[in-house]
Amino acid sequence: MRGPELRSRDADARPRGPIHELAHDAGAALTKGGGAKGYLAAYLKQLQENPLRTKMLTSGTLAALQEVLASWIANDRNREGHYFTSRIPKMAIYGALVSAPLGHVLISILQRLFAGRTSVRAKILQIIVSNLIVSPIQNTVYLTSMAIIAGARQFHQVRATVRAGFMPVMRVSWITSPLALAFAQQFLPEHTWVPFFNFVAFVIGTYINAHTKKKRIAALRRKYNNEARSTSGRPEDYDRRGY
Repeated sequence: MRGPELRSRDADARPRGPIHELAHDAGAALTKGGGAKGYLAAYLKQLQENPLRTKMLTSGTLAALQEVLASWIANDRNREGHYFTSRIPKMAIYGALVSAPLGHVLISILQRLFAGRTSVRAKILQIIVSNLIVSPIQNTVYLTSMAIIAGARQFHQVRATVRAGFMPVMRVSWITSPLALAFAQQFLPEHTWVPFFNFVAFVIGTYINAHTKKKRIAALRRKYNNEARSTSGRPEDYDRRGY
């Protein structure tokens, strides 16, 4: 029977396909082999030395990328046929100047409250506090910011947006937040929590944003088709055709 060392050598000697080689090269380029000078190590170092600035840059970039990706998925273009709209820089500003500082403060408070407490009971209590206090604050600020970015300028417009979207967003948070926080508790150092939560929010936000854009585009098409049907067959239309 072959030992694990021989099996490992045989596995290394097997020919690798182009996809495997591409994935290996991409991973090596990203982390430089996982060494101390890798990009990931450099990012984590910056996260420890300049936590707020690094989180702001990360969150701003992800927020802008989320808008571009959601527009591409939903095929939502501006009048010039481009995916780059005025929402992209606004989302970057929201991510950098609103979302990141807020998350930095709230997660720091949450970590301070449960510092040194590693029991299962403490971890469950941390998840409960996160879902009942941290998530509602973050989601309220998020919905308020999205309403303002969408053009709301009156208080009742912002309030209506928050009321309509609060519970659907909270239901998503109550499903994903416990899983993300439990994963962070188990596997991640505390200074990487906010970027990890930003990435989770990026994935979920991209899905929700793309889904919302698709619904809006479908509603606009239905409205356009209804208006076209309602205006067809008028006498002036026949006159315009030359009949």
